[in-house]
This record gives sequence, C-alpha cells and structure tokens, in this order.
Amino acid sequence: MKTAWTMYESPVGPLTLVAGPRGLSDLRFPGRPGAPRGATEEPLPEVTGQLDAYFAGSGRRFELELDLQGSELEREVWRQLLAIAYGETVSYGELAGRIDPELFGPDVEPWQRARVVGAANGRNPIAIVVPCHRVIGADGSLVGYGGGLERKRALLDLERRVAGPPPAGAEANVQLALL
Repeated sequence: MKTAWTMYESPVGPLTLVAGPRGLSDLRFPGRPGAPRGATEEPLPEVTGQLDAYFAGSGRRFELELDLQGSELEREVWRQLLAIAYGETVSYGELAGRIDPELFGPDVEPWQRARVVGAANGRNPIAIVVPCHRVIGADGSLVGYGGGLERKRALLDLERRVAGPPPAGAEANVQLALL
C-alpha cells in the first residue's frame, strides 16, 4: 500500500487521515497541513469505520496498525496514552510517572518531566486514536490540545456519557470547566 489520505467528516470537524504501508500515520484537525505530498486520495474504510463506532459511542478501543514516528521518549509517551482507559483521565504528572526516568535523559530534572511529557503529548500525530485528549492538568482543568480545548472537551464529554459516572473518589479527575 502506498501512502493514502482521505477526509473524514467527524462531529468535531473534518479530519485528514493519512495511512501508509505500516499503518495510520496522521490524524489532522482543521488548520493543520493537509494531505502529504505524493499521497493519493483513497478511502480508508478500516479507519473511518472505527472512527464512526467511536463517535457513535459503540467503539471504545481502536484496533488499527499505527505508524508512530518519533523519538524513543515520544513513542513511550504515546504507548502510555494508549493505556489510558476510555472515559478516564490522567494528569501530565501522572503520565510522566509512568515513563522510565532513563528515557528523559540526564538534563531533565524530575520536576520538569510533566512538561516534557506535555510536549511529547502535543506532538502525537494520531490524536483521538492515540488518546492525548485524556491528559489533563493536575488540578483537573483542560489544558493544551492541538485540536483546541473545545474538541478536547467534546471528546471527554462523549466518553464520559458512554462510560458513565466516574468511580467514587475520582472527582479530581473529572473537572471539565475551563478556568
């Protein structure tokens, strides 16, 4: 398979999907660069079908081949994002705590790790599928999202409606107010 792209009309706006021989490589929100040079416009039914299920509330996990290109630390952050359960959130600090400290390198102090993780989270090329929207501020606030905070809120609201209320004692991770 050569590199292919398609537009997907989602409830959070049109998304540009790009896939190559090794799997889905990009999911781009409006305002981001469109199709890569040399790619052909073709349907990507496996990807769009799973996105349809996700937005309908019947798909909680994506089963797609992913072609994630990044540094070792970025790829580990993205692997950890994939482990965050549907309808749940974690803070940048919690996510940083799940990463092997050796991956940060000697110049990154422990107190800086959440910011480094935030930067890697922001470079996630396959938003929604690799659920970077599930990472929130330590105080429960919505912060940083390449697709805009309104999309982050919509994705989290969708997942919470489908998954139901959070377990008792998890109130700190469910605040969705923009401060």
